[in-house]
Amino acid sequence: MKMPKLTVLTKDEMDQIHAATLKVLQNPGILINHDEGRRLCKAAGCDVDDRTKVVKFPPELVEECLKKCPSNFTLYSRDGKKDVQMVSDGSVTNYTTFGIGVKTTDYVSPGVYTNRASTLKDLGEMAKVVDACDNVDEICAPVTALDYATADCCRTIREVDAVVTNTSKPFWQDTEWEYMDIYYDYEVAVYGGDKEEAMKKPFMMPCGCPSSPLQIDHAASEIYTRSYDYGMPVMILSMAMGAASSPIHLAGTLVTHNAEVIAGIILAQLAHPGCPVVYGSSTTSFDFFCNSAPVGSPELGLISAGVAQLAQYYGIPSTTAGA
Repeated sequence: MKMPKLTVLTKDEMDQIHAATLKVLQNPGILINHDEGRRLCKAAGCDVDDRTKVVKFPPELVEECLKKCPSNFTLYSRDGKKDVQMVSDGSVTNYTTFGIGVKTTDYVSPGVYTNRASTLKDLGEMAKVVDACDNVDEICAPVTALDYATADCCRTIREVDAVVTNTSKPFWQDTEWEYMDIYYDYEVAVYGGDKEEAMKKPFMMPCGCPSSPLQIDHAASEIYTRSYDYGMPVMILSMAMGAASSPIHLAGTLVTHNAEVIAGIILAQLAHPGCPVVYGSSTTSFDFFCNSAPVGSPELGLISAGVAQLAQYYGIPSTTAGA
């Protein structure tokens, strides 16, 4: 029972979700708020309306771009000793921290804890713990540095420094597209100024989220189209919410989620054919009682299992939320 497998979709059901996704991508399409992204799509044969910013993808282009995605690749570690293999067939499972929170819990006494705003120091200490844990393969920043949220400096660059100086494991940062070149410069510095090594063995993986339903904003588009300028793989991670920003039925939410992620994958492949991508999910169902998106609900478990199957169906490595 160490690695139980949950199968929630049959091959026929995945075929149906894929077919429905192709229909959604073709009509109504995806709103892409990014001039260069729309230009790439238009050049590839998409129906592009620059007034509404809606892109309609022909099914043959979707299939072509999906086939270009590598089925496996390496997430490198800073010291080369803790590299992570990303595979699409489910034969390897890697574990990472969940982020990005704004609170840190302090232990007071048995059964007594306090919560407070998280700091840069907290993030660095958490990275040290991750580095020492053999059961954690990579790190997504668990918290953000709220003590630098309004400072006259770049919070996310300081967070990169806090994590990378405290763990050698692969890291997906809280990505700000404006600083992609600085992330690369940081990697070059870690490799002693060797730009070729930094390009060949990136240890950071940018991540961008579509805006559900069926929209990709400027920031996410920049991340999708520019990450591989620096040799970095990119994660396209939807955070759709069933019954709020996606259909109430899980199958409908999977279609919406799938269309959003595939649209991001297409942008990445049009910019850099064959670049490594990760099919990501933190999609769940909206909780109307608590006004929240619970990342521990039964619905999230079912969605994550379905997403993992869909990623295997396409032959693309995946990451899903939840335990």
